[in-house]
Amino acid sequence: MEEIIRRIAAAAGINEDLAREAVGIILNFLNRDGPQDKVSQLLDALPGARDLVAGTDAPGGLLGGLAGKLGGSLGGGMGAMAALNELTSAGLDMGQVQTVTRELVGIARERAGADVVDQVVDAIPGLGQVL
Repeated sequence: MEEIIRRIAAAAGINEDLAREAVGIILNFLNRDGPQDKVSQLLDALPGARDLVAGTDAPGGLLGGLAGKLGGSLGGGMGAMAALNELTSAGLDMGQVQTVTRELVGIARERAGADVVDQVVDAIPGLGQVL
């Protein structure tokens, strides 16, 4: 996961802690709102992704409780707009949100395959607008 975080941080021009938080937000969103079989394949293809979703892949506990926080703040069918709000609240501007999201989707396509990623994206209303 650290290689992925470094790549995303460099692409978006943000520090690695913020990149890790953003990736955690996105993966939690996908895990909650996406088709479980395809999201599971995606998470398995990204080393450390399951730990990040669980909030255990953070030095100093940066993501401690993130999964619970997201479960409450993004529940109720708010979907992609709530995830976008969470990303901007974390400190990303719209350009950085798009860069982080596109970079993560690109990495996921490399590792899990375009078919799996496209099925996840297509199944979540509003996600294609961010991409």
